[in-house]
Amino acid sequence: MNHSKKPQQSFSLGANHLHGVLRVDQIRTDTLMQLVQHWADPQSRDDIIDALDELAAVVCGPRSEGELDTAIEQVEDAAGMDTAQIEVSIQDTFRLRDELTEVVRRLSRFNPKRLTPGQRREGGAAA
Repeated sequence: MNHSKKPQQSFSLGANHLHGVLRVDQIRTDTLMQLVQHWADPQSRDDIIDALDELAAVVCGPRSEGELDTAIEQVEDAAGMDTAQIEVSIQDTFRLRDELTEVVRRLSRFNPKRLTPGQRREGGAAA
């Protein structure tokens, strides 16, 4: 459960308490807004549809390394999308820091050395 004062832009603990979750709804909103802004132009719409069709084919079938990234970039280019980033106010920066600190504290209680699962196996096998 997310106890943030601003859940649409927050850090929280994952449901299984084994990972953190970063939620930034504004990036999704901005992405959709940028997509539909170009949709009104018929040529742009056709280019976006073609790029989305290509992305769907890549996602639904076998793909080579880098093919997914390329298909996503084609959609972004066709829709004139900006980098997926937002400005964060000083107040939200402090709030996010506090939320992340709490997530790290709770995640670290059973893993104080911050080992990844692969590092744990290697360390356990050698011990």
